[in-house]
Amino acid sequence: MKKNALMVMILIMGGFLYLFGGEKVEFKKLTEEEARVIDYRGTEAPYSGKYDKFYEKGTYKCKKCGVNLYNSSDKFNSGCGWPSFDDEIAGAIKRIPDADGRRTEIVCANCDAHLGHVFLGEQMTPKNTRHCVNSISMEFEPSTKENSKKAYFAGGCFWGVEHHFELVSGVISADSGYMGGHTKNPTYKDICYTDTGHLEVVEVTYNPSIVSFEVLARLFFEIHDPTQANGQGPDIGSQYLSAIFYNDENEKNVAKKLIDILESKGLKVATKLIEAKEHPFYEAEEYHQDYYKKNNQQPYCHTYIKRF
Repeated sequence: MKKNALMVMILIMGGFLYLFGGEKVEFKKLTEEEARVIDYRGTEAPYSGKYDKFYEKGTYKCKKCGVNLYNSSDKFNSGCGWPSFDDEIAGAIKRIPDADGRRTEIVCANCDAHLGHVFLGEQMTPKNTRHCVNSISMEFEPSTKENSKKAYFAGGCFWGVEHHFELVSGVISADSGYMGGHTKNPTYKDICYTDTGHLEVVEVTYNPSIVSFEVLARLFFEIHDPTQANGQGPDIGSQYLSAIFYNDENEKNVAKKLIDILESKGLKVATKLIEAKEHPFYEAEEYHQDYYKKNNQQPYCHTYIKRF
């Protein structure tokens, strides 16, 4: 059968229902370019895909069958020109060694759609894995914030705090910003060089049916030094102080309980508890958001230390 005739057959078949594991799966009808990559194992040009430098929160799905493949929290900037992930959703990806034995292909475990290749040992992230994926092989579904809650944590430079919270299952987004001061709409320059009273804060939007405020607060106390009273690590100054901005009495009581536990272990906790409703959250400039992910770096003063 000639190649063009085979492609026509594949495109027609894409609109039918197939049976996999007892469930009906509808394949999307692919364009000629999508079929070239997904069915014929082609590759889109580097830096051309719409998800290469794309950092919204959500889930990446298979373009052909629609199953979930990757979470946005596992995406990072590798600089290679294609979307890169250092982990997959469990059971979503199948690995197939190339015939030449040099590379390992990755395909959708549900429909065998070609995604790209996986590389190990490059030391780009702690997981030491890079899924190099064609944008055209995926569709993106943004996280929904319906029925979500927000929590506010200040623990030094917001880059590192944001980074750690983005790795938590159930966290929809973690955004850097400013809180606790006495001026409206502060800029980074304002809080660094004038006395605005603001702290660098991360607004964590989360799904309470998946993760609780207490789990988030425990992590907060374990990713920074809550005993440091003049900043965090090498970052010294009032904008780097440790604080939890609580939304209600329950959050306040949870924070107090955790502080009591830490102090019973001999720690002198400097973290302040501040009522959030008196202090609006101002989102920081765009270049501060997802800083470590955009720059392919790891936090320099925030490391996880188990304390509970």
